[in-house]
Amino acid sequence: MLEKIDLSKEIGQDTYKKRIGEQKEKLGVLQRKCKEAGIPVMIVFEGMGASGKGTQINHLIQALDPRGFDGYANDKSTREERLHPFLWRFWTKIPAQGRIAIFDRSWYRQVTMERFDGKIPETAMPGALRDIQSFERQLTDDGMVIIKLFLYISEKEQKKRFQKLESSKDTSWRVSKDDWRRNKDYSRFLSICEEMLEKTDMDYAPWTIIEATDKKYAAVKIMTHVTDILEEALRQRQLRGERKEKEVLTRSVKYQNDVLSGVDLNKSLSKEDYKKKIDFLQERLEHLHSQVYRLKIPVVLGFEGWDAAGKGGAIRRLTSHLDPRGYKVYPTSAPNDIERVHHYLWRFWNHVPKAGHIAIFDRTWYGRVLVERIEGFCSEEEWKQAYQEINEMEEHMANAGAVVLKFWLHIDKDEQERRFLARQQNPLKQWKITEEDWRNREKWDQYEDAVNEMLVRTSTTDAPWIVVEGNCKYYARVKILKTVVDALETKIREAKKNS
Repeated sequence: MLEKIDLSKEIGQDTYKKRIGEQKEKLGVLQRKCKEAGIPVMIVFEGMGASGKGTQINHLIQALDPRGFDGYANDKSTREERLHPFLWRFWTKIPAQGRIAIFDRSWYRQVTMERFDGKIPETAMPGALRDIQSFERQLTDDGMVIIKLFLYISEKEQKKRFQKLESSKDTSWRVSKDDWRRNKDYSRFLSICEEMLEKTDMDYAPWTIIEATDKKYAAVKIMTHVTDILEEALRQRQLRGERKEKEVLTRSVKYQNDVLSGVDLNKSLSKEDYKKKIDFLQERLEHLHSQVYRLKIPVVLGFEGWDAAGKGGAIRRLTSHLDPRGYKVYPTSAPNDIERVHHYLWRFWNHVPKAGHIAIFDRTWYGRVLVERIEGFCSEEEWKQAYQEINEMEEHMANAGAVVLKFWLHIDKDEQERRFLARQQNPLKQWKITEEDWRNREKWDQYEDAVNEMLVRTSTTDAPWIVVEGNCKYYARVKILKTVVDALETKIREAKKNS
């Protein structure tokens, strides 16, 4: 593919000055318009070594208001970054609405340079490419504009530029042994890049090849391409706004799979049996926690359930014997102002645990398909596409070696009312009950339909849902701890076998 591209393209100085001036002026205007429209933009610079990425980024940002963009140079991942799923460091850098993020190398480093260096096994490539595709699709579905530029020069031109850089003390540091290895095996690295381009050239995030031999030609093409894309993004945003005004809200078809009706809420445990089992499981979990840390196994535990179902009590019993340096509990409430101007999964990606640590979420990303769906905080299209987005996020965590477990704490409506009334009558627990809790009971049937659909659509082999019979708190707590213990024991056996 790339060998067919004409690398001899160039433009004269006068033409360059005229066109680059026009495009810079236009880009400054478009940046302000995108900010007003709340459109987030990611511009990715990839390409061959010494193809001029840094130079071209400098040309581009001269036209931008520095208060409205962030630049990221992505060299080799740090030790901290390597302890997380590989997309974590990019999820945490996605721009807020109306801002621009510019990446000098990006998430593609893993499937190009690190693949060439043999740091990533070939068997991991299909999964890594799928993760990248889903990452970009999720962001663009949420309104992100992703502009991907691949700067291309020939083997001969690359060698000449390396030699020129090395000839000066001021620039010799920019050429590494790895750069020369890729030049000496240029054809193999090129074929790796071609495969990456072919498999990630998607309609929602296409690649644009930049003929970079002539730096003036490359600068004009990049600037023109960026302005064209932003103009189109603004036009599409306006069209979507016009369509929304004409839309008529329609009632969703009820999902037919009824999981919760088959749950036996009569299951119970005596206080004596509970004490015996909970003590054993907590001691076992304490021992497993140290092995999880030593073997660098990340653990993600999510808790959802009806109000007053016992999530807080279950989490307290779960963490009572854990080393507080190795876990963190994240209570999830309504998003704040900063979280609202990012992709809804962004705030959860910021809390994905590093290897050897445990993250416990008291309410989770499933708010998208529960409270946001029922209360109308997102559109029907948004919560419907969230099932796939969530499955892909959890798959990526599992691919990185994480144990992912999700618990739905289930109680019946009568039991919830009894607990609400008990809280109201107890001065120490009155703070736990609000008018909103009582109001949510009026939508019980709607929430039940949403929960049933959620359980069926998002319970996977690598990230299963465990429905917990919660009318008896003793039974529920023991079941949760036993499930976690069993899952960790299984994962630890696998880790030791593969080590």
